[in-house]
Amino acid sequence: MVKNIEKLSVEEQLEPIREIYPFKSHCIELQGHHYHYVDEGSGEHAIVMVHGNPTWSFMFRDLIKEFSTRFRVIAVDHLGCGMSDKTQKHSYRLEDHVDNLESLLLHLKLESITLMVHDWGGAIGMGFAIRHTRRVKRFVIMNSAAFTFKFMPWRIGLCRIPQISDYLIRRLNIFVNAAQFMTTVKPMAPLVKLGYRLPYGNYEDRIAILRFVQDIPTGPESPSFESLLEIEHGLWNFRGMPIAIVWGMRDWCFNSRFLNEWRERFPAASVLELPDAGHFLIEDAGTEIKDHLNKFFDNTAHRI
Repeated sequence: MVKNIEKLSVEEQLEPIREIYPFKSHCIELQGHHYHYVDEGSGEHAIVMVHGNPTWSFMFRDLIKEFSTRFRVIAVDHLGCGMSDKTQKHSYRLEDHVDNLESLLLHLKLESITLMVHDWGGAIGMGFAIRHTRRVKRFVIMNSAAFTFKFMPWRIGLCRIPQISDYLIRRLNIFVNAAQFMTTVKPMAPLVKLGYRLPYGNYEDRIAILRFVQDIPTGPESPSFESLLEIEHGLWNFRGMPIAIVWGMRDWCFNSRFLNEWRERFPAASVLELPDAGHFLIEDAGTEIKDHLNKFFDNTAHRI
């Protein structure tokens, strides 16, 4: 059951970052849990922004401001992330996140979508897209994956060791803390750092961050491997569609191997390589990204 919630109690939590994240909070209830999202702008066509781990809709704040003057913009917080509920008993599998995104977008009755994805948002967003191919008209793919892969950075592998993963990610908050300086080329401003840390202040708040790391499908024995494989096999549906690939080339996690994989699958895509941008590429190259995407949206307006 999906139920509207008019006013959220998250407003006070967001007060410290209102200067750079000034958006009204929205929420639906999914199976008893609050699922938070931003809904700015207006129009029949919507840009849907889907984040990864350990981020939230905050990452897209400058793009929300830019594109909500032209389109309706939806930016979600996955369950366990951002201002969404952080229930301790949810499985947080890939398929669960796809189901939640699907519930929201069908609830909003979006019929014409530009899907913008980053990190885990690649698999989650594409999972929705292959279920609803007629609703998604364009794609913006940032450093992410939606296909099986063997590459595993040692830093991520360390955080997957069963004996220490809970301690590192939930007790020490190493995933969020490391993101403050390992995901960008330019140093983050103090208020931006606060924004990324804000939803993950204690042990319970970091449940989904750990579950995302544990759920990385490394092989057929992984619980979400079949879900990822199904998404991978469905990517062929979009070969003829307008696709912009925007990539931070100094990303140590989603490196050029992943970019090349996207290029092979979508050879007609327009590609913007950002040589001085890391994994949180919008923080490093926001102006270039906005300029490129505005042109992409203008050039493909006849396709939506």
